[in-house]
Amino acid sequence: MTAPDQGSALRTTPLHAVHERAGAALVDFAGWEMPLRYSGERAEHTAVRETAGLFDLSHMGEISVSGPQAAEMLDYSLVGHLSKVTPGRARYTMITAADGGVLDDLIVYRLAEDEYLVVANAANAETVLAALSERAAGFDTLVEDRSPDYALIAVQGPAAADILAPLTDADLSTVKYFAGYSHEVAGHPALLARTGYTGEDGFEIFLAPGDDAPAVWSALLEAGEPHGLVPAGLSARDTLRLEAGMPLYGNELDAATTPYDANLGRVVRLDKPGDFVGREALQRVADSGPPRRLVGLVARGRRPLRKDNTVLLDGAAVGAVTSGAPSPTLGKPVAMAYIDSGADPSVGETTVDVRGRAEAVDVVDLPFYRRER
Repeated sequence: MTAPDQGSALRTTPLHAVHERAGAALVDFAGWEMPLRYSGERAEHTAVRETAGLFDLSHMGEISVSGPQAAEMLDYSLVGHLSKVTPGRARYTMITAADGGVLDDLIVYRLAEDEYLVVANAANAETVLAALSERAAGFDTLVEDRSPDYALIAVQGPAAADILAPLTDADLSTVKYFAGYSHEVAGHPALLARTGYTGEDGFEIFLAPGDDAPAVWSALLEAGEPHGLVPAGLSARDTLRLEAGMPLYGNELDAATTPYDANLGRVVRLDKPGDFVGREALQRVADSGPPRRLVGLVARGRRPLRKDNTVLLDGAAVGAVTSGAPSPTLGKPVAMAYIDSGADPSVGETTVDVRGRAEAVDVVDLPFYRRER
């Protein structure tokens, strides 16, 4: 993330003026001018873990897939079994190239029998739209970019349901995890979902038209004030998802990485009927095992572990850090890293080369943090 060039034409969300008035530090993120922080990364991170945080996610891509063969087209286009998703529910999945490399990770909502909403990462929205449009050939399906129509707000944290409940006609006790239903929020029609990217309970509010977003944002802040709700930026979102062991495209996932490398082979449904893009390549990886695996690292010292730092086993390079930061919740630096599948940290000393100095780490299972349910 870089400071915005005043001469650049960065895209802005419907909440841009709200962020400016709040004094947010704004940065260029995937071509969007987005809030990096408001009060400070640690305070925002801690609020989400202890009470709740409010996020603007309107930079994400929304793609409508509809028509009599929408389900069959998505089964062919994505690694998941989307025809098995019932209306009102959602599925985490991926779109891969023919060689099994990940083009993006997605959440797909089935809005009706013949209508889906595919939510893509901001940096990959155009790639996903192009791939789905190409793969729709031969299917009675319409693929449309709905991104300009939507604003997306997320409220995340233990108090999220208590904050949202007075503002919606939905009975939140019946809104299941990975579900999405049409409801009203603060008097505005919305797709109300319950997924999250922080490791906490929370809700996503898709608003169309996006011009409704400032009023809904304001209502949430007012309702959340007694609970300690604060607006939160990209920096807190990154440390929260890192603690929760959730991948970030461009770090843990990319076109040279398969879902099996990232310990996400469970999303690949090789048992679904029919062919899908990447099936043959992914079957080979499933049969032989991936050449590397994603692990968690917890530093024994205080020096932060950063992306591209080399992971060493008894002094020999066996991998690299993909994401790293001090963990506000654990009070220690943590990182995710890919290491060679043949490397066995239990039989040697694992360190990370941080600017020429070997920092001792413990290799742990992901996630680093798991909320009490």
